[in-house]
Formats: sequence, structure tokens, C-alpha cells
Amino acid sequence: MLVVPTMSRRLCHSLGVRSMTVCQIRTPLTTNPSATIINTTTSPRYVSTAPALAKLSNTMTPADIREKLLSPSFPIEKMTELLDHDNHQMRADFRKFISEPVMVPRYNISLEEERELALRRLQRICDNKFISVLDFWNNPLRIFAAHELAAIIDPAMTTKMTVQFNLFGGTVLKLGTERHHKNLLEGIDNLNDIGCFGLTELGYGNNAVEMETTATYDHETKEFIVHTPHPLAQKYWITNGAVHAKHVVVMAQLLVDGKNEGIHALLVRMRDNELKTMPGVTIEDMGYKMGLNGVDNAKLTFDNVRIPKDNLLNKYSDVNDDGVFESKIGSGRARFLTVADQLLSGRICIASMSLGGAKASLSVAVRYAATRLTVGPTGKSDTPILVYQLQQRALMPLMARIVATNIGLDYVKDRWAFQAEDGSEHKEVVTMCCAIKPLASWLLEETVSVCRERCGGQGYLSCNRFGTFLGLAHAAMTAEGDNSVLMQKVAKEHLGFLTKNPPKLTKPSSTSLEDPAFLHYLLQAREVNLFTSLGKKMAKAGKAGTFDSWMFEESDLIQHAGKAFGERIIADRFALTLETCDKNLQPIMTKIFNLFLASIIEKNLSWFVISGLLQPSDVNPIKAHSAELCAQLGPQSLAICESFGITDTMLSAPIALDWVGYNSYDNQGELMSEKEWDETVRKA
Repeated sequence: MLVVPTMSRRLCHSLGVRSMTVCQIRTPLTTNPSATIINTTTSPRYVSTAPALAKLSNTMTPADIREKLLSPSFPIEKMTELLDHDNHQMRADFRKFISEPVMVPRYNISLEEERELALRRLQRICDNKFISVLDFWNNPLRIFAAHELAAIIDPAMTTKMTVQFNLFGGTVLKLGTERHHKNLLEGIDNLNDIGCFGLTELGYGNNAVEMETTATYDHETKEFIVHTPHPLAQKYWITNGAVHAKHVVVMAQLLVDGKNEGIHALLVRMRDNELKTMPGVTIEDMGYKMGLNGVDNAKLTFDNVRIPKDNLLNKYSDVNDDGVFESKIGSGRARFLTVADQLLSGRICIASMSLGGAKASLSVAVRYAATRLTVGPTGKSDTPILVYQLQQRALMPLMARIVATNIGLDYVKDRWAFQAEDGSEHKEVVTMCCAIKPLASWLLEETVSVCRERCGGQGYLSCNRFGTFLGLAHAAMTAEGDNSVLMQKVAKEHLGFLTKNPPKLTKPSSTSLEDPAFLHYLLQAREVNLFTSLGKKMAKAGKAGTFDSWMFEESDLIQHAGKAFGERIIADRFALTLETCDKNLQPIMTKIFNLFLASIIEKNLSWFVISGLLQPSDVNPIKAHSAELCAQLGPQSLAICESFGITDTMLSAPIALDWVGYNSYDNQGELMSEKEWDETVRKA
């Protein structure tokens, strides 16, 4: 059963509710909408076959056209279950909950209102207990599920969420002890204690281990003195800091008796309960950005701010009552890696947000392409642009990569959440986390850009959401580790692993370019080839020349090797998923897997030919194979997007819904009129 809240005719047009009979009996939109139950069990959207395709025309509604074109060759609900991976009930509940009026996007609003709207949305999610900082102990996969779904609604709100619950809350939970937990954990969950994470400094991002903020221990008062020595040391890009946060976890060089004990995490109160700035703390609003303006970013400076000794997050290091520094962790670098460990789960959060945004962007483009009729063979506008090769060759490879990245990300989530307690798997997990965030966020950026272009002028309207997701993509590519810098780490760590564990490849008997086993082998061989070449170059450079070779000479090779590792991991997991998934999904999943492999090879055709893994005569056949797979998957793309489980209300883009009805009145580019917005959101 699908629950659709009642709403006004205007909003019904905007959101494109499929059943117009339901739309016709709407009552005015309220903040507590009643529900109309629609039986979906007999809808052709939920059966394995559909009636023969009827003739299409512009007299049909977009919803009618989609219904005619939707004929899944696989059980959609099984695909949804596979891609959701975990927390199925929570995800189902979230999808129903998200139809509240405050979740409806609004575009022409002030910076102040956009920020307050992001906070109100996050408050509703917290009030309904869809996320808790304690999930890191009890159900860490739930954290990631919340990020994927919430990012579809409002990436700015989700960015505030990831800082509150992962970077701030997760650090307090994991590095703090009972003295911190009893005072903060409840307030983190209910947003009474909003916090931020003070790692990045103006002069220190990827080189944060060299940061200059200090926390000096004062034996007489048993306090730490937190200080920003000069502008390069100000905390920078601090999410939640400009308006809403009361607390900040400050990463600082810990100085005890004149000795630098390395970077540690300390709790600093930046605002009081009335949100007045605390003495010695300077907060500067960073203002408008190119996207995600619901996020209140700040610059923070501390002028000899005194905090109690107990504010040091002391699970691993502490200053005892005699003023002596004690630590369970040896070196300064090891201490930094420990206090910054929450960046790992943060990268999974960002990858999850990116995946949600990519699914939504593709769904908008596919649904519009299915209902945008253009001139066909008859000379009439009776042919959806989705059936044309131009559209399919642009969108289908992205769809395959989204499904594949979903599977790969699920694997990384599991490896992070359930790694061995003895730490034996941690190094491998770090490498995978550092690979999946760049791959997912780069995929989002490409998906948004291609889908926007393939939707023409409609894609340029804010209400059709590509601008929102492009803002998310560019934030995701930079936040919690620049993508390309992370790929350097991936290449370094994996090269070290392969040096001790030489890979063994078995070439399949078939060398057909249409055989996914052979295409999978090509991805494996690419990885081995690239890392072998990289290893030889580093060996030739020697210890003295390694830095110059790595940083000034082999950047292209390093980046390609890192990506090859990540894409091979995804391919491996996809191959295993084909063996274990529902048998009714195997035919469609095999095609998706095949296209995923072919699209990667096609993107890197010149390298495969130069390396000798493919011959020049293979170029046209692999392109033809990829094009044929796009043609086969095109008719199933609506159903595959349906399996993403993104409701109409979550999508909200008019071109994905009833774009004709949306343009039948003066909408001003919004989903609600100013009057409706005032009554149901501003004054609610």
C-alpha cells in the first residue's frame, strides 16, 4: 500500500501525483495531512509484464505516458530490497515521513531563511528518531541509510546532519568518555546541543597534521588555553558554526610542560544557551557559496580561550590530576590518525549522500526523457526522446555505474562497520573508504552534468533540482579529503599491499568482448599493470627520489592506479552479487554489470590499446557492444529508476512528475505559492 498525503491542487500539479482522481479530491494542504490509501498491488507498475505499448501523444499526461512505458522484466520490489541493502523498515518509514510540507523545496528565499529551513528539516528527522549518534554503536549502517535518503530531500540539511552526528557527535562518542557522554549525547540526538568539527584551518587542509592551533595546559588552574596564533591557523569551513552551533570539537597541538604531544580533540564552548558568542571566540560568517547555502559555514578564531581540563576528549590520552600527560598511543602521527578517524565514516556518509543524489538526478532525467515526446518516424511528436540512441548512450552507462557503485559502497559499509576488533583489517578498510568517496562523488558530478544537459532548458530550472545536486557534488569532491589527494593515498597504500602480496591473475578461456568474465578480467589486469608500472618507477627512483617521482612526475599514473583499484573492487562485488541475488534479478543485473564493465573500458580505450590488453581492432566492437547494451537497458530504465525507491515527493522535480500540469499556472519556479508556503511552512 502506498500512502499519499492529501494536498492542494497546485501542489498536486507540482508534485505530479500519479492518480488524478486522488488529486481531484484534495483538501487544502495542512501541516498534518490526512492520508489517502492507494492500492498498488494491481498497478502495472508492480507486475512483471505490462500491456502492449499504446500509441503515445501529447494529449496524454506524463504520468499516463510513464505507465504505458513501464514494463519491468524483473520484480521491482526485489531490486529495491537488493539496492537498499539494510535497514529496510527504517528506509520505508523514512520514505513515508518525508512528505511533510516543510520538506517541499523552496528556491527564492533569503540566506537566513534557507539556513533556518535546513535546521527545521533536520529537527523533524531528529524528532522522528531516524538517526542517533548511538547508531555508531548499535547500528552503524542506519547512519549511512539516513544520509543517502536525506540527501535526496535537501543536501544542505544532510551536510548539517553529517557534521552533527558523524564529525561532532561521532568524535564525542568515540574519543570521549562518560564525563562527556552524560552531558552531550542526548543533546546531540535532539539538537539541543548542536556542534561542529574544528579540524581544517585556513593554511592547513590536506596537511592538517601541521596545524597551528594550540591547546596549552596551565598547571595552576588545571585548564587548557586554546589559541589561534595567526590568521592561517583560524578554523575554516566550519559547518554549523556561523549560526547554530554551541560547541566545537577543536583539533589542536597539545602542549604540556613545553612539549608538543601531538594533535588532540578538545571540547570548546563557542556560544551559550542563548546563542551568544563566548568570550575569546570570534565567529565569522562565510556567507554565500556556489551551492548548499542552507549550510552555515564559519571561520573560528580563539584568543587564549580557557577550558576545563576535563574538556579534553580522553579515551586514549589525558592529563592526570598531577598534570602529567598520559597516552595509550605512541607517536604524534598515530595520535592524529586516531583523533581524525571519524573522517573514515564521514567519507562513507559523503559517498552515501552522493549515491542518493546520483539516483535522484538520473531518475529525473529518465522520467522526463520518457515523457518528452519528439518527432518520430511518422513525422509526428509521438516518440519519447528516451528511445533515441543519443539519450540512451548518455544515460544508460551512468545508470549502470550508479547500480555498481551502490553495490560497491554497500560492501565498504559492511567492511567498515563489521571489521575485526583487533585492527587487523583497518588498513585495508581505510584504503577502501578513501577510494569509494571519490568514485561516488565524481559519479554524482558527471551524472548531474550529463542529465542536466540531456534535459535541455528544463534542466536549467532550479525546481528541477540539478543545481542542488551539482552543489552537493562539488562539496562532496572536496569535503573530508580532496578526491585526487585521497586517490594518492589509495595508490600508496595499495602499492604497499601488493608489494607484500603479489597478485595472481587467471585469464578466462573466453576473450569475447561480449563476455563479462573477460571484461572483468580486463579491469583486474589494468589494475595489476598500473601498479606494477608504478612500483617499478618508485623502485627506480629509490628512497632519495621517491618524493620527486611521486609528486612531480607520476601524478597521472597514480590517479589512474587509484581509480583502477576502486573500480576493480566494485566489479568484484558486483560479480559476487550476481551469484547470490534473486534469480529473477539475474538477467537484468547481468546486463547492468556488463554495461558497467564495458563503459569503464570504453572510457579508457586508448590506455587498453596502448598497454596491449586490447588491440586496435577491438575498439569498434567494444563500442558496438556498449551501444547494444544501452539499447537493451533503455526500455528497462524507468523500472530500474523505480527500484531506487525514490517517491514522487522526494523527487519533487516537475519534469520528473507532471511537467505539463506544473506549467498550466503561474508557478514562479516554485512548488508552492507564496500563500501556501506562508501558511504551511513559515507560520507552522
